[in-house]
Amino acid sequence: MKVRNIGIDANPPKKECSDAKCVWHGKTPIRGGVLKGKIVSAKAHKTAVVKREFLHFLPKYERYERRHSKITAYNPACIDAKEGDTVTIAECRPLSKTKSFIIIEKVNA
Repeated sequence: MKVRNIGIDANPPKKECSDAKCVWHGKTPIRGGVLKGKIVSAKAHKTAVVKREFLHFLPKYERYERRHSKITAYNPACIDAKEGDTVTIAECRPLSKTKSFIIIEKVNA
């Protein structure tokens, strides 16, 4: 099984795919941020919606508030993440109108 070195400390998938947009088996490079989140929807074809929760500091009240963001990410066939999985996503070039992130590994597989 031939797996590329993507330059990030992540576990490669056990399955193999022939997808050109896959980070591990294709030619898509990664750049920018690496984030963790939970998949809330994986209904669309090769697409997953990842919800990321974080704390934001409000200086006026000297407190934190909880915020979240939903990021649309490419879900390659070799990773095949399902709803409820915690995943690591990495930024890449725009793959479609809304997708600029790729799932690179399942954290709690």
